[in-house]
Order: sequence, then structure tokens, then C-alpha cells
Amino acid sequence: MSLFDPGRSAEPLAARMRPERLDEFVGQEQIVGKDRPLRRAIERDAVPSMILWGPPGTGKTTLAEIVARSTQSEFAHLSAVSAGVADLRRVVAEAKARRRVGRKTVLFIDEIHRFNKAQQDAILPFVEDGTITLIGATTENPSFEVNSALLSRARVFVLASLTDDEVNEIVERALRDRERGLGEKNVRLDDDARRALVGLANGDARAALNTLDLALSVAIEENGSHVISRAQILDAMQRRTSTYDKGGDAHYDTISAFIKSIRGSDPNAAIYWLARMIDGGEDPLFIARRLVILASEDVGLADSHGLSVAVAAQQAVHFVGMPEGFYPLSHATLYLATAPKSNSVGRTYAAAMQDVQETRNEPVPLHLRNAPTGRMRELGYGRDYHYTHDDYTVEQTFLPENLSGRTYFQPTKSGRPD
Repeated sequence: MSLFDPGRSAEPLAARMRPERLDEFVGQEQIVGKDRPLRRAIERDAVPSMILWGPPGTGKTTLAEIVARSTQSEFAHLSAVSAGVADLRRVVAEAKARRRVGRKTVLFIDEIHRFNKAQQDAILPFVEDGTITLIGATTENPSFEVNSALLSRARVFVLASLTDDEVNEIVERALRDRERGLGEKNVRLDDDARRALVGLANGDARAALNTLDLALSVAIEENGSHVISRAQILDAMQRRTSTYDKGGDAHYDTISAFIKSIRGSDPNAAIYWLARMIDGGEDPLFIARRLVILASEDVGLADSHGLSVAVAAQQAVHFVGMPEGFYPLSHATLYLATAPKSNSVGRTYAAAMQDVQETRNEPVPLHLRNAPTGRMRELGYGRDYHYTHDDYTVEQTFLPENLSGRTYFQPTKSGRPD
């Protein structure tokens, strides 16, 4: 073996430990467990084109390779980050040549959501006629990122983050495996180090294995064993693997949980979701804007000071920036979560808007119009209008005649009566 071809031992631990058969695959029982549709399709060599949607490190690439190996198909791997239409045409031409001699091709496109519409459309005919079996991998919701024509020709399988037990099983397998793993090096993890490794991996098997590999490089050797401490795991990992993506589903799902927690008056949940967003690098002004909206939408007239607090938080975050901006954001979050709630502001506006859109828009009544000129006064503008501060007892109508008596404002028990 040459110096420039060090072989598989030079690969990262996560690559060496990649399962080669379904029996080695850990997790995703909901799609590849016993008698599940995808497993049966693989075993019958009747695999459809598919989109694998899930967080990083959950086995999307591994599963695609297992499909190709199990069905005796050629495995073609493209990354949507760097590949273009020319690459697709090359893979398709090769797949057509194989097909003529009875061989199949699995085309795996990593991060398929990064392909534009034209690139996705270029795949369609060859998926439809069976030239290739497409397996696309994405961390983004395919309903939004993959065009409908391609989705209609592919099954979508959802992969979940691995549980801590599943990550631990993968780590243990790597520690024992003498051929591909670390078995020959007699690596030992104490309980604290193992808990830190599994917990910080956050359901990402690749992150766990690569952290273990890096920690081993600085591990102390004692009596023929390499002992890895919790401190070395923390140093290798640096920080918990985050699944938060400011432009993806996590952005929308987390802000939804944040808003619903405040609306539900749960300060503990609200502050947790706030911390998750800040830790994930969310734009603090986006959070502040949502708090301002929520202050009127969900707290409203039950505590009008809520809007002042939210606006002050927005101004404070803009002024001081991060990281200290978490103080005003937390202040506003806790205030609004513990405040009484009323949605009368939104309901009242919606009821009025419904009449604006569904009834005749009558002219403004003459007595409510200003009369800055003599001609306008001659036409009756402002006539019979009573200045309220002069006499509160005079009854007047302020709605158009066709909506006379209409009531939009229905205060809740938490709302102000006036």
C-alpha cells in the first residue's frame, strides 16, 4: 500500500463504522423495522424512488448505500451543493448503459433541497422510466423544498433523531469492533464521559463517533488501555450538536412552541424555547418582533403594559445587541407569559374587517366629516356633530347607517371593560 493510499484506516471513525447491511442499521424502526414497508421493499428488490427527510446523523446516506448494496445496484452519489445538470446527464448516461446489460442504478442526491426547479425537473423523466432509482436526502421539509412533480414520483420517509440508547449502542459497537472500530486500541470511557458523549451528540451518530475519534487522539494510555475522560469529550465536542437551522423547519417549529408557551402562560417552557433559539443563533430582533405582536395579540387589553414591555425589549436588544440582549428578551418573555391573557384586540379587528369586506362601504356620515370650507358646511358636513367633551350625555352614532348598532368589541373576562 503506498504512502498516498493509506486505506480505510485513514477514514474518520464514523465512515469506517457505517453499517453495510440492514441488520447492522441502528434506529429508524418506524421505516426499516420488521415488516415495515421500506424493509419489505428492500428485501423484495422492489425499492421505489424516495426522499429521506431527517436531521443530520440519522442514517440517510447509510440507508441509501444499504439499498444499493441489497439490490445489487450501482451506487451513484451526487451532492446538490456542487453538482449541476451536466453531472446529472453523465450519471443518467452511465445508468442507461448499465440498464442495457441488465444492471440497475441508485442515484443518491445529498441535500436535494438545494437543487433548483430546473435541476429537479431534469431528473423526472429518468425516475419515471426507471433508468434510475432516486434516493434524495434532505434536512428540510420536502413539501416546501422539493417540487410537486418529483414528490409525486417518490415516497417520502421521515427519519427521526436517534435516541440516547441508540447512540450509545453505536458508540459501544465502535469501541468493540476490532476490524473497523477501536477494539484493537482497548479504549475505555468512564460513565461520565459516556453520558457527556451521548448527550452532547443530540441524536447525531456521526457527531458522537467523530467526537470519540478526536478525543482518542489526546487520551491517556494506562496499562495498554486508552482512557477517555469527560473533560476530553467536552474538549473534542466543544458544544452540543445543534439541529437548529434559522432558515429551516426548526426555525418555524421553535418559534411556534415559544409563542404557544407564552400564550399558555407557561414561563418555564417559554424561557426554554427562547434559550433554544438564542443558542441556535436566531436573529434576536426576529424574536423581539414576535414578542411585540404577541403582546397585542394574546395579552392585549388584559394588560396593556405588555406592549410597552415588548417594545422596550425590542429597542433594548437593538441598542445593546447580543449576547447581553438575552436579558430584555427574557424580561419580556417572562412578563408576557405570566400576564393575564385577552385576544379581544385581534377578534375585534377581525370582526370589523369582515364587515368592511362583506358589506357595502357606505359614505362617512355627514355629521362625522370635517368642514374646512364654507361650501362643505353648506353641504351639511359636520352638521349636528356634538363635541363629546362639552356634553357626554348626547347620544350620537358613529357607524354608517347600514351597520348601525353593530358590536365588534366583546371583552373577555381578562380584558378591560372600556
